[in-house]
Amino acid sequence: GKLDPVIGRDTEIMRLIQILSRRTKNNPVLIGEAGVGKTAIVEGLSQKVATNDVPEILMGKKVVSLDLGAMIAGSRFRGEFEERLKAAIEEIQRSEGEIILFIDELHTVVGAGAAQGAMDASNMLKPALSRGELQCIGATTLDEYHKHIEKDAALERRFAPVYVDEPSVDDTIEMLRGLRDRYEAHHKVTFSDEALIQAAKLSARYVTDRRLPDKAIDLIDEAAAKLRVALYSLPDDLKALKTEIDRLLKEEEQAGVERDYERAARMKSERLRIEDEFNSKRDLWEQEHKLDEVVDINDIAEVINQWTGIPVSQMMEDEKDKLLQMEGRLHERMIGQEKAVAAVADAIRRARSGLKDPRRPIGSFIFIGPSGVGKTELAKALAEFMFDDEEALVRIDMSEYREQHNVSRLFGAPPGYVGYEEGGQLTEAVRRRPYRVILFDEVEKAHPEVWNALMQILDDGRLTDGQGRVVDFRNTVLIMTSNLGTEYINKSGTLGFLGSMEDGDKSNLEKIEKALKGTFRPEFLNRIDETIVFSSLTKEDMQKIVVLQAEDIRSRLSEHGLQVELTEAATEWLASEGFDPAFGARPLKRALQKHVESPLSISLLSGDFVPGDTVIVDIEDGKVVFMKKEPSKSKKMDKAEV
Repeated sequence: GKLDPVIGRDTEIMRLIQILSRRTKNNPVLIGEAGVGKTAIVEGLSQKVATNDVPEILMGKKVVSLDLGAMIAGSRFRGEFEERLKAAIEEIQRSEGEIILFIDELHTVVGAGAAQGAMDASNMLKPALSRGELQCIGATTLDEYHKHIEKDAALERRFAPVYVDEPSVDDTIEMLRGLRDRYEAHHKVTFSDEALIQAAKLSARYVTDRRLPDKAIDLIDEAAAKLRVALYSLPDDLKALKTEIDRLLKEEEQAGVERDYERAARMKSERLRIEDEFNSKRDLWEQEHKLDEVVDINDIAEVINQWTGIPVSQMMEDEKDKLLQMEGRLHERMIGQEKAVAAVADAIRRARSGLKDPRRPIGSFIFIGPSGVGKTELAKALAEFMFDDEEALVRIDMSEYREQHNVSRLFGAPPGYVGYEEGGQLTEAVRRRPYRVILFDEVEKAHPEVWNALMQILDDGRLTDGQGRVVDFRNTVLIMTSNLGTEYINKSGTLGFLGSMEDGDKSNLEKIEKALKGTFRPEFLNRIDETIVFSSLTKEDMQKIVVLQAEDIRSRLSEHGLQVELTEAATEWLASEGFDPAFGARPLKRALQKHVESPLSISLLSGDFVPGDTVIVDIEDGKVVFMKKEPSKSKKMDKAEV
């Protein structure tokens, strides 16, 4: 009754029984990845043996687990461990085949207890195994089997391998249904059938570094624990009432000690009133929660979100509104470039509403445009929109990967090379946090070998790192920026997708397309969702950017109790001063530093302005001047508030 039921492993259990019934070499070893259910198969066999649901040759036998750790523990003197192991082997031999030994993590017997000149556990087991006096079932992973057991040919030939594969999603659902009663009894909640189906499907799709059924079982276990904790945690309003009752009780006792009986009576009547309110609210809350003791799809989705950071739950109304208003939110940071923003927003909406291809990344884009027009800024704005955190952006400067051997820095060094254990910069970042925005800056500067590796990500949404682990890229947004062909971009600047612009711009776009095809292979370009051309910024765009940049200055100064306002004249002057079509918005930052930040810092240090003042930034005789805003003059002044 202590062992969980074993479902859907009849083939493997029958294979075990088959090997155990052999005359020689009747020692099976279960080989499979961690979490596929090797130990569970042996438990299933022991349950069949206990109920005599086995061939006659195995009836009346016992399956006994050997704890090697406990045997080694406390063996201080040489020969003590060997003595214990010899006694265990002799006991099994005396039972004349009644005991079948099970060694979990079989690879631990190789080298266990070996001191200098002494035998290890595997060499002590060999004679008994070869004579058939000891029947043993082992379980180990494929890697450990290759590393430890296969190297010792004499040990390996005494075992018959049984390979255990990961069960399918449908088999996992049946396993979860079989385990449902045990978990419901433990957590005192119930599982909806849909929750079990989604636990298998979502864990298979989103938890890629672990195996079924282990990850699906963990998922329902944690979802039930989460619900149970939530059911027995009082809501905040009840907690506040409880705190108030405790406070009044202490004051009442204190008033009694001070013999202030009138205050004590007042406190008591107030406490009793709040206690009545508390009890009635708690009864109502308990009645409502008794109906809610069911683990549903949303509970499963919330745990997946906690594990991986990927939002898979049904969208709440506020998130729907946020996605519908996505272009507006991105334009708070991005000036112009409407079609680029729309293309990125469409990709995110497709992914979140479940319409994207589940085998590919959320979206893959090449942003082409001159320096400083907002290519990197859009990637940052997207990361901030999706995760409320710019740090969710993985930025990889492709100019660092000009040489072929640098590829290993991205995906991990192969075995035998320095840095093999560390993994790759890209693969490790995505393995730890699979839901993020990845920016490949100046992608044309990388070695073509890097593009070949990226093709696998763009097509299948997966990549194998240097250590042989498969890294899942299906929940990433891939953005590549490039300056290729930007000399052809119309300086007056309209923006668009390749082949979707006005006739006058068609020839320029064809030149850009030709430049792309001359650099990248056709199969690489074919896997990109959208190639988006960014236009040069106009003077009107620059004025809007001045207002955005000044907002930064204003927020920094507000910490010191100062306000900043720019007049329209100052905004126009700074925009023209920082306007350079070749370099985009970057010269504007330098203009603001030179003409606003540096002189303003001198004024602040000189004590010209004190906390509470409002600083007006204006232009006089082609120079930036700072004035203190006076209440009487403020209405007359023509200003652009930031």
